[in-house]
Amino acid sequence: MNWPSAIKGFQAYLKLERSLSLNSIEAYTRDIQRLYEFAEIQPTKLTAECVTLTDLRQFIVWINELGMIPSSQARILSGIKAFYKYMLMEDLIKIDPSELLEAPKITRKLPDTLSYEDINKLINAIDLSKPDGPRNKAIMETLYGCGLRVSELTELKLSNLYLEIEFIKVTGKGNKERLVPIGGAAVKALKIWIDEVRVHVPIKKGEEDYVFLNRRGSRLSRVYIFMLIKKLAEQVGLKKTISPHTFRHSFATHLVEGGADLRAVQEMLGHESITTTEIYTHLDREYLKGTIIQFHPRN
Repeated sequence: MNWPSAIKGFQAYLKLERSLSLNSIEAYTRDIQRLYEFAEIQPTKLTAECVTLTDLRQFIVWINELGMIPSSQARILSGIKAFYKYMLMEDLIKIDPSELLEAPKITRKLPDTLSYEDINKLINAIDLSKPDGPRNKAIMETLYGCGLRVSELTELKLSNLYLEIEFIKVTGKGNKERLVPIGGAAVKALKIWIDEVRVHVPIKKGEEDYVFLNRRGSRLSRVYIFMLIKKLAEQVGLKKTISPHTFRHSFATHLVEGGADLRAVQEMLGHESITTTEIYTHLDREYLKGTIIQFHPRN
């Protein structure tokens, strides 16, 4: 089987059987395209079903020489393992060459966070007299108030807002839905945007249910959210490099610091595994020290 056919079948499998989002499918496809590039430059070109464990180990050396960091290498190898799992399931191969393939060891980097004061500075820097001011404030309040991923924010729908009971329904990774509590500040900002400003926006057909729209009535892009945050950080003189994900990290960190149950934080973030959420327990050493002093029987 040639590579384009194998990749096309893999994409169909990811979409239909694993119900992955378009972004996830594109990421997996890029990973396999890397392997395809490697296969094409070999003295004897490798077809998708002829790749061996030795070939994959040489591929790792190749991407390492390209300057790819260990975390990126690990992500690519995860995509390759998923690809060959698909090939095995479809009986396109008899042996999975990636089964014994080891990912590079990576250090777990603690995410950057903002203090509550910094978040207030960023939100207060929004000019509410401008037409997009109320919308941008609602964006920032929702990002921090609910700990959403940027794609979850841009895909948020009016039909999934239950502001009267302070909950929103979010569609996360793998199209999994979850209910997330939303606080008073975010509810107030959303109501102002929806009831007082959004009603005057001429909405493009098919976009009627999306919460956050641009002035042309189309849903906002993820790039816009990144640019908005970057601009606000420059305005307040914040030296940290921040992104929408920084607000998600800050949301989780502040909850854990405040004594929130880790399982509850896991549910709100939509993490599949509690080990992913546990990283937030490492972010504030003073918080941990205080917890030990307060609760350990020998103290």
